[in-house]
Amino acid sequence: MGTLYYGDNLDILRRYVEHDTVDLVYLDPPFNSAQNYNAFFHEKDGTEAASQIQAFQDTWRWNQESQKVYEGLILQPGKVSEVMQAFHTFLGANDMMAYLAMMAPRLVELRRVLKPTGSLYLHCDPTASHYLKLLLDAVFGHDKFRSEIIWKRTSAHSAAVRWNDVHDTILFYSVSDNYVWNRVLIKHSDEYASRYKNKDARGRMWADDNLTGPGIRHGDSGAEWRGFNPTAKGSHWKVNLSTVEAIVGKEKAAKLPTTQKLDLLDQHGYIHWPHAREGAGPGFPRFKRHLSDGAPVQDVITDIPPINSQASERLGYPTQKPVALLERIISSSSNPGSLVLDPFGGCGTTIDAAEKLGRKWIGIDITQLATSLIKNRLRDTYGDKIEIVTVGEPTTPNEASVLAGQDKYQFQWWALGLVGARPVEQKKGADHGIDGKVLFRDDPKASKPEQIIIQVKGGKTGVKDVRDLRGVLDREKAAIGVLISLQPPTGPMEAEAASAGFYIHKTNAQQYPRLQLRTVKQLMDGHGMERPSTVAAVDETFKKAPQSKKKQGHQKEFGL
Repeated sequence: MGTLYYGDNLDILRRYVEHDTVDLVYLDPPFNSAQNYNAFFHEKDGTEAASQIQAFQDTWRWNQESQKVYEGLILQPGKVSEVMQAFHTFLGANDMMAYLAMMAPRLVELRRVLKPTGSLYLHCDPTASHYLKLLLDAVFGHDKFRSEIIWKRTSAHSAAVRWNDVHDTILFYSVSDNYVWNRVLIKHSDEYASRYKNKDARGRMWADDNLTGPGIRHGDSGAEWRGFNPTAKGSHWKVNLSTVEAIVGKEKAAKLPTTQKLDLLDQHGYIHWPHAREGAGPGFPRFKRHLSDGAPVQDVITDIPPINSQASERLGYPTQKPVALLERIISSSSNPGSLVLDPFGGCGTTIDAAEKLGRKWIGIDITQLATSLIKNRLRDTYGDKIEIVTVGEPTTPNEASVLAGQDKYQFQWWALGLVGARPVEQKKGADHGIDGKVLFRDDPKASKPEQIIIQVKGGKTGVKDVRDLRGVLDREKAAIGVLISLQPPTGPMEAEAASAGFYIHKTNAQQYPRLQLRTVKQLMDGHGMERPSTVAAVDETFKKAPQSKKKQGHQKEFGL
């Protein structure tokens, strides 16, 4: 169960999220890479749909708003003010400075809502990572930096005049020294496992390893043991402490001298005694290193590939990250039942991973496109019984009217979500007059799916709007057209809609009004459009997220 907020994450954090309530924050904010990212919706045959909707503009500009935010930051005493002034002195009033001014107050709020045992992971690219690390040092304290994680996000590029950039950076900070950390193991590669060629009496695979280290040491680690003197060959005994601790416990292991630790290892079968060679005595004893269940997580991640075009989890969102990456982070730095927060929700990968791992979650995004996508993804993956609390979306027709007045496109995206439609970008040409589409296939033999064309009107409507929609319906050869409005339709509008006739189901011959009029109130009251049910027709509007079974117990993770 979780809560999905629509709105500016800075405002949402300040209004709704209390101090010291969040266990883990992961954020993947828009990078300052001067790119316009678009969310592409792919047809079943793999081609890109002709229309696309701009999901967010990954470009920050220094303007009056940036200046205002910056001035507010430097008025507050402390390290954040100092580092922001230093940035401004060095960078000047440019786009990078605007990006940092946007990030600074949000990081301050995220630090506020984290518990003393909480952690934050900030996903970024090399363009801004060095600045963001200094900013995080100011917010959390430089001594609270834990790791700089490198994730190989793509295969080789072919940059002509520099090293090819194939990685992202994830900066890991904790609120205090007493932070949640779980030992997560990664499955060994076949190459690594092949080095362990020996098998002990209990069937465990092992390889021999050094029991000594270079350099002479005085005391017990340099003493003779069972006739072997490490000092004579310029070395000292090097005991695997974690193995000793596993046998007798950490407290007792700390009190044992080195030679007694060696006795303990030998007693439990961890010492390999090489056979005597002809003309020489037996070789120095060696440590039996057993093949472990897996390797601890490393700060260079190469075993989680990016989402390719054929991946089942790919939803078409431009910056979508693999669920496995978020599972590893969430498993390492939170426990079942913990609260995970993602202030830049995007397509909901963090939320998906948190739900799968039995965590509570909060997701925030500033676009209705993202919140609709997240809800669709969660219901596809976990079924309709998943509990999703939404905050910030209209709950009454009056609130919907306010949203329409504030932002035409956000209102459109929200209204399209009421009927499960995907948005399309309004542009001149073939897609003019189409705000959204629903795709379905009622004939399995058909080469293309049928279309339901959606128009959304936030202002006054009349019979001309119905005629225009009918023209689009005919031009596109669509099955059904739906006009969504705030105002109820007039009599002439209803008559014009009725004159469009019916769409007839390809296999069961059931009839559906070809042109339908729906108000926002009707849709909010549950009176949706008439269309072939999902039993009689396969819905192909969005790429479906794969169904998932929740995972239990994540001290190990194999094959993520």
